[in-house]
Amino acid sequence: MSRTRIRKPRALIDRKALTVILEDMVASVPDNRDRRARLLPLLRKALADGRAEVKRRFLKERGTGAAAFAENSYLMDQIIRLLFDFVTVHVYPRGNRTTGEQMSVLAVGGYGRGEMSPHSDIDLLFLLPYKSTPLHEQVVEFMLYVLWDLGLKVGHATRSVDECIRQARADTTICTALLEARFLWGNRELPLALRQKFQANVVAGAGADFIDSKLAERDERHARMGDSRYVLEPNIKDGKGGLRDLHTLLWIARFIYGVSEMSELVACGVLTPDAASKFTRARNFLWTVRCHLHYLTNRPEERLTFDVQPEIAARMGYADRNGVRGVERFMKHYFLMAKRVGDLTRIFCAVLENQQKRRPGLSMTSLLARKRNLAGFRVDAGRLAAPAPDTFRKDPLAIMRLFKVALDQNLDIHPDTLRLITESLPLVKTLRQDPAANALFLEILTARNDPETALRQMSEAGVLARFLPEFARVTAQMQFDMYHVYTTDEHTIRAIGLLHRLETGAIKDLMPTAAREVHKILSRRALYVSVLLHDIAKGRGGDHSVLGADIALKLGPRLGLSPEETETVSWLVRHHLLMSRIAFKRDVDDIKTILDFVEIMQSVERLRLLLVLTTVDILAVGPAVWNNWKSSLLRELYMRAEDLITGGFQAEARDKRVADRREQLALALTDWPEAERTAYLERHYPAYWLTFDSLTHIRHARVIQRARETGTVVAVEVIPDTHRCVSEVIIYTEDHPGLFSKIAGAMALAGVTIVDARITTMTDGMALDTFTVQALDGQAIAEPDRIARLTRTVRGVLTGEINLSRALSEQSPRLPERTQALPVRPRVLIDNQASKTHTVVEVNGRDRPGFLHAVTQAMTRVGVQISSARVSTFGERAVDVFYVKDVFGMKVVHRTKLAQIREALEEAIADPAETASPLVG
Repeated sequence: MSRTRIRKPRALIDRKALTVILEDMVASVPDNRDRRARLLPLLRKALADGRAEVKRRFLKERGTGAAAFAENSYLMDQIIRLLFDFVTVHVYPRGNRTTGEQMSVLAVGGYGRGEMSPHSDIDLLFLLPYKSTPLHEQVVEFMLYVLWDLGLKVGHATRSVDECIRQARADTTICTALLEARFLWGNRELPLALRQKFQANVVAGAGADFIDSKLAERDERHARMGDSRYVLEPNIKDGKGGLRDLHTLLWIARFIYGVSEMSELVACGVLTPDAASKFTRARNFLWTVRCHLHYLTNRPEERLTFDVQPEIAARMGYADRNGVRGVERFMKHYFLMAKRVGDLTRIFCAVLENQQKRRPGLSMTSLLARKRNLAGFRVDAGRLAAPAPDTFRKDPLAIMRLFKVALDQNLDIHPDTLRLITESLPLVKTLRQDPAANALFLEILTARNDPETALRQMSEAGVLARFLPEFARVTAQMQFDMYHVYTTDEHTIRAIGLLHRLETGAIKDLMPTAAREVHKILSRRALYVSVLLHDIAKGRGGDHSVLGADIALKLGPRLGLSPEETETVSWLVRHHLLMSRIAFKRDVDDIKTILDFVEIMQSVERLRLLLVLTTVDILAVGPAVWNNWKSSLLRELYMRAEDLITGGFQAEARDKRVADRREQLALALTDWPEAERTAYLERHYPAYWLTFDSLTHIRHARVIQRARETGTVVAVEVIPDTHRCVSEVIIYTEDHPGLFSKIAGAMALAGVTIVDARITTMTDGMALDTFTVQALDGQAIAEPDRIARLTRTVRGVLTGEINLSRALSEQSPRLPERTQALPVRPRVLIDNQASKTHTVVEVNGRDRPGFLHAVTQAMTRVGVQISSARVSTFGERAVDVFYVKDVFGMKVVHRTKLAQIREALEEAIADPAETASPLVG
């Protein structure tokens, strides 16, 4: 149990005083059923008062998790002792109990460790000398019913000493529970007998098997939780780097060395005082966070979700500082602690391997090692190891050389050597200006055989942050939003791994264009360095692209890049968000969009570099961010820009291009009567012919033909494109103000997301609108029943059969409530320079059902015509871009009108979360 001293224990619970009260009650109440009825309110009040005092100390006095855990355990100990005495003395009294009727109550699990958070379960072991007797059953049943009536969640087992031993030998979980069993009350001899037999019959000779079992259990848990300690909503108990990892170390230490606390391993020569101190600090930090989490949510919550992070940060004293939000400072501290847990695991496992496992003989691995170029290192049990404890002290460059050799030879690094590196980290500073060290690092970064593995090892060991101080600033840095899944350093290392996989063709199906173009790139070193540095300036309180470009100019020469390579890296970092912004937010059919983009690119080499960098950057954000629709948008922008740069883009006269498109459609409609075909061609304005390709022109014509033949008032056709993960929705109906807004609302009701829209008005007053949509999971609408529902909903809204306002108000929120804690600053940007023919309006706000409907409704009210729209969501943020004109079909230039548009849109996108009540607890 935790050795934390309990302050003023009687302020938590006074067992002696309660005992007197219970004895007086027993004397005046002879019936056991009445006694139980009187017992419950007494214990319930004692428990509630004690818990309130623990909470008061923790919250009001800025207490620690260690103190709260110890106090909660102490409180529960006294409740159970009171209950046990009451049952055995007053309810089922026996003057002289036989040996077989003796019993002990032991705490196991977290309660056994004295690690009892505010909403922890209570795990009890009722320990018997032999098999269970009727008296045992009566006592256990009475106690359990009272504990359940107190609202406690109780895990329990009733076993004899021999049963415990037998099951511990067969089940590692039971073995672990007994390992941390703590005597609470009852017979004192039984726990001693259990401990002796456990040591002799379970522990003796089973150390290696127990270690293997617990580490395998840990690895399986990590895989189940995502195998990263850098997810932005971590599980503080079961996640990688969480409390369960510390428990695993403690279990192994208890089993192997017989200690009750990791600090005792210092005297055993197993851990250094510094390592033991780090264990204690990490555990105390996680304990405190867990207490805050339980008190705040009022339940046994283990995930640090976005909605609780700001409040816990505030309660723990993390204030905003130097442009960094308090919640981001708190989460960075959390991730650094999680990394520390990984360091401790590595150090401890190295010691265990040396002390517990047999050294292999002359294996095939060691024979092969003789033929390898190991640069002075050796192979130990199949892993690369330093030849001597003072290797790095004598030759700091060997630290960098170790990772290079491990990568070249495809070897893991021995945990004992990683421990030596951790202890030698101050030496890494001397390597920063060493040309040889920088050359080795650049070789690792650009290696053909998976640099991600080496960089991750360097990061885990702390070398990467020491070698690149700029990288240290983004290590464990989180971004407080739902779009970015990983911390900045984890995102960067994943991006480098994805670049390697793109080169090898392993992920060519995700982005075929980038997979093809990456092999044409001449500045490969610059590409890899730009991926490493693209987010290097995040968290510095400015535009990280601009600040990062300046950092690249300084780091490039140090890493050994030529002036040309350095300038290329700086340019890429400066513009690493440009291609995605243009592809996802702008109309690439607008020639000015392409011309402006190409003016920045200037060369095909830079265009290729930016395409590849953009691809791996987006892929590394998170598993659900990339899809074929985004791939197609980037590909379209790339191809158009490449055509323009290389001269393949023929800027034909507008009239000739329109005439060519009309002629192609006329040839495709030879089955129509000539007069009907001619009349149809005249019903489209010139802009229509340049907005869509010839295949789409044909599709539109067939939809309109069917609608006219059947007399359909609202024609809706859905064409799935599963390859691009989108569906095209063609809507043909009579045009009227607010049509786009109604369609947007209908899409929201049908549970689909609009990602692109092309609005066409025909000369006869009919509207031909084409929407590109996705399901909420980012896939195409392809199933017949979903297509039917979408079609039915759109028709119902446009014909008035569905009351749109009422239906939207009844719709449940799309994003979980916990995301309301994430800040989304609503803003409206109006750009009259991005297009020669349209005013471009960009709207940013918190995503919610009907967001696009509200925005387009506001535009309708102020008399703005929407020609096209591109809609994106980034986690909790909606970013919608519209190409608009005024009622005369011109760009909106009048200041008063622009102000009116801005005011209407700002009102429409006002964040409803701003008025929501904060989470309290």
